[in-house]
Amino acid sequence: MDANVIKKKRKLFNKDTLLMFGPAWLVMMADMDASSYIGAAQTGATLGYGLIWLMLVLIIPLYIVQELAGRISIATRDGLGDVVRKNYGKRIASLVALPMALTDTVTYGIEYLGIGIGLEIMGLSLYYTIPVIYIIHILIVTRKRYSQAEKPLLAISLVLIIALLASLFSRGIMPVSSPLANPLLIKPTASYFFLLAANVGAVIMPFMIFFQASATGLKLSDINSAGISIKRRRSLRIMRRETLIGAIVTELLMVIAEMAFAGIPHAAHSSFFATPQELGKVLVPIAGALSPFIFGIGIIAAGFIALITISLGSAWGIAESLNISKKSYWLVYILESLPAVIAVMIINPSSMIALVLYLLIFFVFTLIAPMVMLWVIGRNKKIMGDLVLSRKNEALYLTMFILIVATAVIAVATSL
Repeated sequence: MDANVIKKKRKLFNKDTLLMFGPAWLVMMADMDASSYIGAAQTGATLGYGLIWLMLVLIIPLYIVQELAGRISIATRDGLGDVVRKNYGKRIASLVALPMALTDTVTYGIEYLGIGIGLEIMGLSLYYTIPVIYIIHILIVTRKRYSQAEKPLLAISLVLIIALLASLFSRGIMPVSSPLANPLLIKPTASYFFLLAANVGAVIMPFMIFFQASATGLKLSDINSAGISIKRRRSLRIMRRETLIGAIVTELLMVIAEMAFAGIPHAAHSSFFATPQELGKVLVPIAGALSPFIFGIGIIAAGFIALITISLGSAWGIAESLNISKKSYWLVYILESLPAVIAVMIINPSSMIALVLYLLIFFVFTLIAPMVMLWVIGRNKKIMGDLVLSRKNEALYLTMFILIVATAVIAVATSL
């Protein structure tokens, strides 16, 4: 092949990839939200490096589920809520979106609380900063188009990565001789299965499915509006690559958080993360004077990325399912997030933090409806056309679905 042709193709590849970049990466970074951050840190404090194997294995279901969400959007150019409503009716669409709507209000509270804790570490009171964060959050999601809101979030995702790497660097890697350094720990106890299920719940959340489906469609629409056409199969390949890279990075970030908090005294108790003073007392002697601030920056970045993506994913899912006009999206943003802000201001933070791990397990059960719907749509050739799931991919998806739900069932059964 002529060298000039190769150069042109390579240039086109880079251009197409950059044009489509964003939705899959951001949803993966939002997966490393405040609740996931705290869950991974508690896992490290309790089991050391013991569940590193699980976090690496979870790359597989994370990629498979999110790839299908992106695939549906590329095939239909619609968000998941729109696809379900148009093909299966408003009632089914509402049932699919309802679990997300119920859990997102609580999730908002955790994200706001995580941001507040990070700011308190820096000497800023939660009672003054949370209202400001709320206003910034609402202005971004209501005043900007997705393509505009995406840019600052991409920059913040780099801050999150740097902060987590700095946390591990300040903590140091545990010696191989340490009993907490075993990355393949299998411990058939109730607490072990509980943490295992919590980490599975942290890997895929309902809003992530709706976000990637809708954001991918919007991104392709913006590209088409600019007079640029990317073929479906090429869009699929680019989306797959971005989703895989994002899945690997976000699970490596979970590993880093687990390693950074391995063996830290008192961190095994969820209330530890609600008090910046306790964080300072315990982290400073072990990881250095800057460690609380590094943790604070990391959890602020994680919480803020999640706030925006949860808002967009949730509003898109609910509004598309109920066929609500885009002009009314702002109402969904406010109705979902305002109660969370009020709750954070009046409820004891340690009480909310204590709910995090239970919430992560509950997420697994709320995934059942949207994951079943993804499968039903993905295998429907009338909807998917040439992007319909192959039998091999369908079997793999169903296997991942069964394993995800099984972990939560086992955790609940062993804790009774």
